[in-house]
Amino acid sequence: MQRLDLRQLLQQKLSPQQIQFIKLLQIPTAELEMRIKEELEINPALEEGADQPEDQYNDSDSEEYGDNDDDYGKDDVDINDYLNDDEISGYKMQGDRGGEDEDDREMPIAVASSLTDQLMDQLGFLDLDDKQHIIGMQLIGSIDNDGYIRRDLSAIANDLAFSQNIETSEEEIEEVLHMIQTFDPAGIAARDLPECLLLQLHRRDQDETIILAERILEDAFDEFTKKHYQKIQSKFGVSEDELKKAIDIITKLNPKPGGAGAGMTRIQYIIPDFILTNNNGQLELSLNSRNAPDLRISRSYADMFDAYDKSDKKDKKLKETVTFVKQKLDAAKWFIDAIRQRQNTLLRTMESIIKYQHNFFLEGDESELRPMILKDIAEDIGMDISTVSRVANSKAVQTEFGIYPLKYFFSEGIATDSGEDASSREVKHILKEIIDGESKRKPLSDEKIEQILNEKGYNIARRTVAKYREQLNIPVARLRKEL
Repeated sequence: MQRLDLRQLLQQKLSPQQIQFIKLLQIPTAELEMRIKEELEINPALEEGADQPEDQYNDSDSEEYGDNDDDYGKDDVDINDYLNDDEISGYKMQGDRGGEDEDDREMPIAVASSLTDQLMDQLGFLDLDDKQHIIGMQLIGSIDNDGYIRRDLSAIANDLAFSQNIETSEEEIEEVLHMIQTFDPAGIAARDLPECLLLQLHRRDQDETIILAERILEDAFDEFTKKHYQKIQSKFGVSEDELKKAIDIITKLNPKPGGAGAGMTRIQYIIPDFILTNNNGQLELSLNSRNAPDLRISRSYADMFDAYDKSDKKDKKLKETVTFVKQKLDAAKWFIDAIRQRQNTLLRTMESIIKYQHNFFLEGDESELRPMILKDIAEDIGMDISTVSRVANSKAVQTEFGIYPLKYFFSEGIATDSGEDASSREVKHILKEIIDGESKRKPLSDEKIEQILNEKGYNIARRTVAKYREQLNIPVARLRKEL
């Protein structure tokens, strides 16, 4: 049986302004520029330029809007002009501008040829019949970004049958595949790593060292990946010096040939959000100018709203138009306030980080980094941890020692014999120095590294050593061994 109940609930919801601020806070500087451009496009009440008092104009403003306020209000902008159109025109729509000035001309964009384009060009130089050419195109289209074909030839044959209506065998496909494997870059269209490396070795002048390297890849690849060099040495009956030469050749081959000729890799440049300078021991912080855009409310839209206040307010169409104007003005004000709040939050967060890591910013020494977590900064500036997290995860600071992401400065603490906490980043730095200085013929085990760190006063367990080593992308001792 259905029941009707009345319940009172308290729910916490974010206002549209808060949501807008959160979204603006978490985007980096490069994306902020795009976000501002989008807002300028959709909101004609928002425009670029420094805000000015309503009763003051510079010479350029007087030329644009008229010699005095009365002329501007009566002649340049009349709210009745907006009532003659069936629809209110969009901002920067086609036909709104008269002629194109020099800044509006299309600029040429440099386009690099992709890996697929390069391979297609080389395919055109082969003397193939129509069927082979289609098979070649299908194979090239199946190559991954790193240059491998990982699909089975039987699956490619099915694709040709269903999409191209071409019946073919795996032998015919493999014949065309071998032709493509002769293309540049060397090693392209391999089906696995050993084949990729062998394709590169086949192009070299065949001598004893190259032949030994090929035998290692063909018959002892598993031992090679695990660095069981003594097994390889006894298996092929070669000296340590001969094996070392062959290993050196293999390790210098390109395991990802597609990366060399892709031509389609996007280079991501880091744009710092903060600029930190050291002026005779005094740290000076400033926001990147791109984080502080000049935005203001459009004069024309503000005056349209003033004109409505002076009217009789009885015209229905006039009210609809002014409602639209008010929505755009409110949105513009919210956006400007959100940008200013973003600037304030960024500065407060970065100033707190500088206070915690003052010694590092003076000298750039990683050993000077103090343990610091999000909660420390949040409590210091009186904000929520989630707010600090949004700032730290997507922002960077430019210092005299390079550009660092803010999350670089956050780390947990490790207890020391002196009773103080050391930053986990400091421990990682020392761990890396220990491994860099080890004998490559007898690499240090995690247990031995643990003992060395304990002797240096860092109370750290072996599993923590293993965790930090993996975070530094350093392999285990056996895989660090060299001949």
